[in-house]
Amino acid sequence: MASPQAVLDRFADGVPCTSLADSFRPFDRPAGGEPLSMLATATAATDGGSATVSVAETVEETFLERGEVTSFSDLADLELDDERLQEVFHADRKCRVYCEVARVLANRPERSDTEALCSWAAEADVYRYDQDPVGDVSGVGPTSFQYLRQLTGIDTARPNAALESLLGSIADESGTTVIETSEPLRTLASCEWLSLTTTYRPLEIDRLAWWLEASADERARARAVDPTIE
Repeated sequence: MASPQAVLDRFADGVPCTSLADSFRPFDRPAGGEPLSMLATATAATDGGSATVSVAETVEETFLERGEVTSFSDLADLELDDERLQEVFHADRKCRVYCEVARVLANRPERSDTEALCSWAAEADVYRYDQDPVGDVSGVGPTSFQYLRQLTGIDTARPNAALESLLGSIADESGTTVIETSEPLRTLASCEWLSLTTTYRPLEIDRLAWWLEASADERARARAVDPTIE
């Protein structure tokens, strides 16, 4: 059987893994550098769907451009039926997650929202996510927890269906028994094992998994947002 490296190389052939991963470098992504937009992008994906650029754009238009809600503290003070929140998400559950995570981050000691978000992301341990104040918010699971960390530039992966599918294929074709995808944290640990035993970074494996599952339109949109993607 082929090695995990050889299987990954075959899947990655023709896929711009490095530039896809680099597009998540700090403050150079669809969510931009605005903390409220980054949090909204991660919140939009808490139901397992794909976040879109329009979510970040709506936050810009609804909150930031009006100058009424410009910080995590402002966001935390909103009522869940506030029409501005509904404009962004159109779903009460996401409105609640958005405001509750903002409240957690607003209570951190850093001087700015950007510092609070980035410091949290750097310190956060996904393997204890349910003991983390952000992970403790109902509706935030390992996948959205990791996505928010990715949006701040952390080189990590999301244990979602696309990653499970890729890892399952690698396990089947390489015959390795180390890879396990029975639950999210095992999926993530398997991805990290691959990153240690191959030449691929966790975020490159994550982005490869996304690319293999993405439609032609989704790939085109990614390239339109970030022209550096080959």
